[in-house]
Amino acid sequence: MSRRLVVCLPLTLLLLVPLAGCGGGDGAAEARKDGGKPAPEREVRVARAAEGKLARTVAVAGTLAADEQVELGMKVAGRLSAIAVDLGTPVRRGQLIARLDPADFELKVRQAQSALDQARARLGLPQSGGPDAVEDLEKTAGVRQQRALLEQARITRDRVRSLFEQQLVPRSDIDNAEAALQVAEARHQDAIEESRNRIGMLAQRRSELDIARQQLADSTLSAPFDGAIRERRAAAGDYVAAGQTIAVLVRIHPLRLRLPVPEREAVGLAVGQEVRLKVEGDPASYTGRLARISPAISEDSRTLAVEAEVPNPDGRLKPGSFARAEIVVRGGEPAVLVPASSIVTFAGIDKVIGVAGDTTREQQVKKGRRSGDQVEILAGVKAGDPVVVEPGNLVSGEKVRVVR
Repeated sequence: MSRRLVVCLPLTLLLLVPLAGCGGGDGAAEARKDGGKPAPEREVRVARAAEGKLARTVAVAGTLAADEQVELGMKVAGRLSAIAVDLGTPVRRGQLIARLDPADFELKVRQAQSALDQARARLGLPQSGGPDAVEDLEKTAGVRQQRALLEQARITRDRVRSLFEQQLVPRSDIDNAEAALQVAEARHQDAIEESRNRIGMLAQRRSELDIARQQLADSTLSAPFDGAIRERRAAAGDYVAAGQTIAVLVRIHPLRLRLPVPEREAVGLAVGQEVRLKVEGDPASYTGRLARISPAISEDSRTLAVEAEVPNPDGRLKPGSFARAEIVVRGGEPAVLVPASSIVTFAGIDKVIGVAGDTTREQQVKKGRRSGDQVEILAGVKAGDPVVVEPGNLVSGEKVRVVR
C-alpha cells in the first residue's frame, strides 16, 4: 500500500505543474499588455506664486449695535392726541414723534399770565410789555405814598419844635410830632419791605408763566437725532405719565461694531485703523474705522473690548447683526501669495502640487495669513513657482497637460 502512495503523489504533482505554468503565462501577458500603455495626461490649470502686499489683520467676530438708542417719553403727563411714527419709521432731528392734548396746558398758561399781570399791577407796572425789574423801590406806588407822609411828618415836627422853642406850644405837642414822625418812618420802611416782597412775587409769577409755557412746549415730543423707530409702545388716546416710554429711537448711521479681541492679538491696535467686515446673509463687504479701545483686558474672557464705527447712510446694515471682521493692524507687507484653492490639506499637512515639465510634484508648504482668495506662503514655495489650481486627487509623478 505504501508503494502505491509513493507512485501516485509524483503523478499528481506532474499533472499540476503544467496547469500552473499555463495560468501564470496568461497573467504575465496581460500585465505586460497593460503596462505597455502610456498613462493618459490630465488637464490642469496652473497659477504662479506671486509677490504681493498683504496686510497684517486680526480676525474677530462681533455684533453691530446702534450708535445711540433712546427711549422717548413725555416730560409731562397727559393724554396722547396724536403719534406720528410707527415701527421702522425713519425720522430726522426735530421731527414730531407725538403730541399731548394741549387744552390743559394752554389754560395753565393763561392762568399764569393773569397772575403775572396782577403782580405787575401791585407794583404799579404796565399790564403788558416792558421789563419786570424795578430799578428803584422809591418809585413804587406804596413807597412813594409813605415817603410823602414821612416828609409831611418831618415838616410838622420841625414846625412844632420851632414853636416850642418860642414857648408858643406846650411840650406835649412836640412829643406828639416826634411820635408821628417815628410812625411815618416805620411805615415808610414797611412800604419798602412790602415792595421787595411784591418784586419777589412778581419774579415767582414770571417763573410760573415760564413753567406753564415750557409744559405747553413739552406736550409735543420731537426726535433728538436722526434715526429710525425701533419700537412703538403707545397709541393715540392713551394717558401717559411723565417719563413713560412712548417709542424707542435708534441712530443707524453710523453703527458701532463691538469686538472682543483676544489678548494675544491686542498688541498693535490703535484708534483709526481700518476694519473690514461682512454680515450674515449679505455678500457685500463694508469698511469702518476703529474708534474706541478699552483700557483694560477682561480677566474672565482674556479679551480686549474695542468698538469700530461703520458708516451706514442707506440703512442697509441692521443693529444686532452678527459680523465677521478683520482689523488691519499693518498694511503693505511683502508676501508670496498663491490661490487658496491650490492648497491641499491632509492629516494636518499643507501642500501644493507643483509642475515640472509635464509631471506633477508635491511640495509641503507653511501657510500664513489669508486675504480674500489669496493665501500667504511662508515656506515651501517661492515667487514664480507654478502650482496647480484645484488639484483634486492629483499626486506626485502624474503626467499633466497645462490648459488655460
